[in-house]
Amino acid sequence: MKDEQEEQPGLDFVVEQALAGERLDHVLLHYFPELSRSRLQSWIKNQQVKLNEQVIVKPKQKVLGGEQLEVVPTLQDQGEWKAVDIDFEVHYEDDDLLIVNKRAGLVIHPAPGHYQDTLVNGLLFRYPQLRKLPRAGIVHRLDKDTTGLLVVAKTAEAHNHLVDQLQRREFDREYMALVHHTLVAGDTIDLPIGRHPQIRKKMTVIADGRSSAKQAITHYRIEQKFNHFTLLRVKLETGRTHQIRVHLSHINHSIVGDPLYSIRNLKPRGMDESFSAVFELFRRQALHAVSLGLVHPSSGKKMSWQAPLPDDFTQLIDAIKQHDAK
Repeated sequence: MKDEQEEQPGLDFVVEQALAGERLDHVLLHYFPELSRSRLQSWIKNQQVKLNEQVIVKPKQKVLGGEQLEVVPTLQDQGEWKAVDIDFEVHYEDDDLLIVNKRAGLVIHPAPGHYQDTLVNGLLFRYPQLRKLPRAGIVHRLDKDTTGLLVVAKTAEAHNHLVDQLQRREFDREYMALVHHTLVAGDTIDLPIGRHPQIRKKMTVIADGRSSAKQAITHYRIEQKFNHFTLLRVKLETGRTHQIRVHLSHINHSIVGDPLYSIRNLKPRGMDESFSAVFELFRRQALHAVSLGLVHPSSGKKMSWQAPLPDDFTQLIDAIKQHDAK
């Protein structure tokens, strides 16, 4: 049986300035990372892509940044994306969208090593109609071991509306992050982020003006201070890969438990056995998407949701408090 195809309503974007000078097919890959480059090139050649209302048919055409990009995708059932009964928590749901409270360890999209145990697999099992939407309706991502709230569109119209909000930086996204060492005040980090030149699975701050780096802005303020740690409330203005983790590590306040960006065995002195056990068992970044706000695609009303810290995060904070009290 052949995969069915269905033409969706146009999806509108504003080409980010960080993508200036890139080929059009590379730009599409930025917005549709789960699709193959050959498929995206076919959209261009089939006159399904416009820049500033002009149809473009050459995949190698360079963009200037700031253009209005319209894509009318022909989306196929993702035959390789299987519907699997995966456990995940729906925090809120209506006819247009889902708010998922993601647990630690849950990968968002199928990838090598995770083909049938992702949020996408679980979404397709509960909501088969999402198979026709870009990214199965997922509008933004959280890293595998980051917990908390993310939004999933249930219709093409809602997806278009939510992606547009995200591109215009109108989502309100706040995170709780437990970092090493004590900070004295909140601040804003405005430093571009790109792929690490030697370690491909890492991102890094790139301040030499290279086109591969994208603008990244992170605001943070102090939620609570401890003797050796600080609990931060972090607000994203942009949404780059690993953005919070990279920015906080860059200012020498890496997130506790971060396997990529934190110095291993960075422990406070005088840890007793119970605190050491809790600390050792926390083997993920202490980062939680605590709050999400957006304009509802149908009602036009501003809505927001909050998710409390997961149990392992609160247990770690309690252990830190007990350690400080001693």
